[in-house]
Amino acid sequence: MRKSWIGILVLGSLGAIATSCQPKEEEAVSQELASFDLIQDRIFTSTCATAGCHASEQDGSFQQHGLVLAKGKALSNLINVLAQQPDARAEKMNRVKPFSSFESVLYHKLNWDASHHGGKQYGLPMPLGGTPLSVGQIEFVRRWIEAGAPAQGSVVDTTLLNDNTPSYVASFEGLVPPAAGEGYQLKLDAFPISPNFEREFFVRKSVGNGEEQYVNRVKVAMRPGSHHFILYDFSDKSKLPALNSVRDIRNPDGSTNFLTFLSMQNHVFWAGTQTQLHDYSLPEGAALVLPRDASFDLNSHYVNKTSQTTTGEVHVNLYTIPKSRVKHVVNSLNLGNEGFTLPPGQKTTAVKSFTFNKPVTVLMLTSHTHKLSEKFVIKIKGGARNGQVVYENTDWEHPLIKNFPTALVLNAGEGLTSEITYNNTTSKTVRFGLTSEDEMGIIFGYYYEN
Repeated sequence: MRKSWIGILVLGSLGAIATSCQPKEEEAVSQELASFDLIQDRIFTSTCATAGCHASEQDGSFQQHGLVLAKGKALSNLINVLAQQPDARAEKMNRVKPFSSFESVLYHKLNWDASHHGGKQYGLPMPLGGTPLSVGQIEFVRRWIEAGAPAQGSVVDTTLLNDNTPSYVASFEGLVPPAAGEGYQLKLDAFPISPNFEREFFVRKSVGNGEEQYVNRVKVAMRPGSHHFILYDFSDKSKLPALNSVRDIRNPDGSTNFLTFLSMQNHVFWAGTQTQLHDYSLPEGAALVLPRDASFDLNSHYVNKTSQTTTGEVHVNLYTIPKSRVKHVVNSLNLGNEGFTLPPGQKTTAVKSFTFNKPVTVLMLTSHTHKLSEKFVIKIKGGARNGQVVYENTDWEHPLIKNFPTALVLNAGEGLTSEITYNNTTSKTVRFGLTSEDEMGIIFGYYYEN
């Protein structure tokens, strides 16, 4: 991929799924305004603090990113505030750390090039689905942080804001397929995303493996603008959608395609990412089974907040290892709570625990619910760590995919508890089910038996 000096970085504290508009071109700026006031007026207000994004706590994405960038609130929400994005939070990074742009998530979120910050990614780049900030705008923010991120005073050369040099030139070289005998490649060739539209769809594709294989590495590359990509397996192989048929979730007018929605109920998570570049390797000797003649539903979601049609594209490489090297067969967790009842017009927390009769190692966790879910928490069940939270998600449409750098080892008799808060805003009692009017509560993930 052709790279500029400024990079990409991802989902959480600053960002979230549905962010922002394009920055506006402005006339020359006044030398009398404070540097932060210029950032507020020229960047945050016009690009970030827009309805549905970072305008208020009522924005639909607020529960995920927890960040309001409206005038009068942005500064206190940024300075020395711990980032909410899981990877950044694990590194104890702040949204803005005065005097250190390199340790400030804000600076990294505005850089779109994947080579930035050594390839580390802290959620989605901002503005998601919009036009990246210019070289001058990003440099202005960087210098303001390096000057201590003051609320008052002109501490940065204001002429930088008139430098409209593109910070990122969109290009996509994709992935070179694995060598013969070392894996397989799946692709979503270039497809359009209409102006001011979120496009999400599924396509079932055949892997092309004539015999059982073992996958220990998954690599994904996508054009900019993607919110997520997921490979889904199927729980009922007798109900497979047609091969190579595009099934959009949204119709051109934005309404829901219910047939596509119904097909989602047959999904089991197999692999996925919320970053533009993803390269995940299982521990040495661990591998996912790729059954003979396997097929997957490829799920791509792109956001376009511009007035022009944009392009999406996805390449996925599955790298295999010989069976002789496999010490641990990795399985997909599929732990569902099907016994809850949600009375109309009230909030309900549904809790269910799942225990293992053998020691297991958990490598990844994610979740699945429908639209009434507000919060999905997973805790350890049993043992000295009983009640420890290991996963938390507040976005039912785009759940967090949490890979554990240090695997979560559970002893025999221990397990996981799902604790899901639902808000039944309807006038009917809602229970577990497969339609859009029902609810779900499933823990997905990777694990192997020790």
